[in-house]
Amino acid sequence: MLESFSITDTGRMRDNNQDSIFCSEEAVGVFPNLFLVADGMGGHNAGDLASRTCIDAFVSQLGATNKRTPVSCMEDAIREANRAIFEKAKEDVHYQGMGTTLVGMTIEEDTAYIVNIGDSRLYQLREQLRQITTDHSLVEEMVLSGEIDKDEMRTHPNKNIITRALGTTGDPKPDCFELDTRSGDVYLLCSDGLSNMIDDKTIESVVNDGEKSLEEIGKKLVDMANEAGGKDNISVVLVRI
Repeated sequence: MLESFSITDTGRMRDNNQDSIFCSEEAVGVFPNLFLVADGMGGHNAGDLASRTCIDAFVSQLGATNKRTPVSCMEDAIREANRAIFEKAKEDVHYQGMGTTLVGMTIEEDTAYIVNIGDSRLYQLREQLRQITTDHSLVEEMVLSGEIDKDEMRTHPNKNIITRALGTTGDPKPDCFELDTRSGDVYLLCSDGLSNMIDDKTIESVVNDGEKSLEEIGKKLVDMANEAGGKDNISVVLVRI
């Protein structure tokens, strides 16, 4: 059994929301449940279109795929989402170059299957908060090479430069993860509008409040990101086992 909550917010500095989310505790295609966060990039409307196209294509492909394992199904859906965005971008000159991040999860029995491309994140809270996904970003590469510390990522001037995204030519290269789940686990999927505004210790203190509902936790995270400046769209999906 699981419970979930999702919320997306424009933030305080943007005039439109280029994030798209999907949250279903019911079966979606071959999966018993599905949770997605996409953060679009492009012109005024292009980022919004890219993230919505991504979600729609990913979900649709899960109902059409002939793949057998959860990971191969996710990779198949990622390829279809990438193709759909790239083809949509050809329809209007204003859409050229649009793209999106994506982080997604499904839980089957005692295993969480996770996919990500870009810098939208998935965290697991099991006593302590742990970032499962790795950002596909320039600043993440700088951290890995030792050029900057992890703490500098949120404020670095190049924090918005993405090294992998959907909507490109060629075959996308997502990361896939499998995690054992336990009763009491909480999973947080979010766009960088949350993780760039609030540090992990603060996120942990909010998510780790077992007396609050997921709705209360999700809304508090969004409020705190806005109070910290709300410089980007903010999306949060919470899942509790």
